[in-house]
Amino acid sequence: MRQNKGLAMREKQTGFTLLEVMIAMAILAIALVAVFQLQSQSISMSSESRFMTTASLLAQSKMADIEAGKSLGNLSQKGDFAPDHPEYAWTIQVTDTQIAKLKRIEVNVFHQALIRGGAYQLVFYKTSGI
Repeated sequence: MRQNKGLAMREKQTGFTLLEVMIAMAILAIALVAVFQLQSQSISMSSESRFMTTASLLAQSKMADIEAGKSLGNLSQKGDFAPDHPEYAWTIQVTDTQIAKLKRIEVNVFHQALIRGGAYQLVFYKTSGI
């Protein structure tokens, strides 16, 4: 009778085999790698979005400063947005076009620390006599 109880106890023992555990760990590892990769991509996109938003607002601000000025002679200037945004710099180029009294104004804003994707360009055309 005791022998039958021992066999019955062994048959009722359940658990995971080593193969099942290894497959589960492999699936978990693949899922975690995908999640970490998506998180990294999300952070990168958030940083780029923040740059594009800030750079476009700064470029529009600089363009408004140029439009408020009376003289639109051919000029080339550069500077930064200190003290509010010292990490952002700008360049301005005002050039003539083939049409008389029409100027091409180009404002470039870039982040000094970003290497990739750290530039924003705004181009505007304005008549110089008005």
